[in-house]
Amino acid sequence: MYITEIIKAIVFGIVEGITEWLPISSTGHMILLNELVHLNMSDAFQEMFLVVIQLGAILAVIITFFKKLNPFSSNRNGNHKKETFQLWLKIFLACIPAGLIGFLFEDQIDKLFFNFKTVAATLIIYGILFILIERRNKTRNSSINELSQLNYAAAVMIGIFQMLSLIPGTSRSGATILGAILIGTSRSVAAEFSFFLSIPIMLGASGLKLLKFGFSFSNIEIAVLFAGMITAFLVSAAAIKFLMGYIKKHDFTLFGYYRIFLGILVLLFFSLLR
Repeated sequence: MYITEIIKAIVFGIVEGITEWLPISSTGHMILLNELVHLNMSDAFQEMFLVVIQLGAILAVIITFFKKLNPFSSNRNGNHKKETFQLWLKIFLACIPAGLIGFLFEDQIDKLFFNFKTVAATLIIYGILFILIERRNKTRNSSINELSQLNYAAAVMIGIFQMLSLIPGTSRSGATILGAILIGTSRSVAAEFSFFLSIPIMLGASGLKLLKFGFSFSNIEIAVLFAGMITAFLVSAAAIKFLMGYIKKHDFTLFGYYRIFLGILVLLFFSLLR
């Protein structure tokens, strides 16, 4: 039993690690995976597990971008340290809109929108938007090509776009990347800032789930949770590296088509094949 549940946790960690950072919706993939793979654990644990394994994914962001995110490095001069503190302030300001709405209305949002029709619709809609926006961008140049060029107003605007990710199937990275590109950032700046926004948002969500569940775990629950988090960390590190390399030569159009495909698959699976 232990081995089987740990293998399942590893599968969930792989899916989390890939889909959290690529703009393809982790929720869309998780609802399909939940139909195919079931943890033999309590409902309360499973609900907590699917959120808290994100801690592994967050750690991958922190380690990958540690030099950019660490304002206390002895290798940084005064200006660089100031820019890093300003970056963190922009991150926290940008997280306020989604964090506040999520804290106040998470249960109501889930009750209204956490269903396969909404997930399928948002997958398809944002897939189309990615394709259309990238077509528009072929005739436009980015005005923000470095993180240091991202001002506070632009950061908050991206944070407002992040609010859209509270609707299941939207994808947090998808909403923030689309929003950033729309206001004129390059794809690399959009992706990096999206990664950085995940740190306080996902830490907060994971912390709330842990508090709600409690800190009394059985041995198997500890093993399953750590297997999922460690896998999510390793796969996330690879996924982040892949995406940052991919967007140097390509745009997000392929992800748009993939979202449309996945949305149709979710719709067919739950309405016809289930």
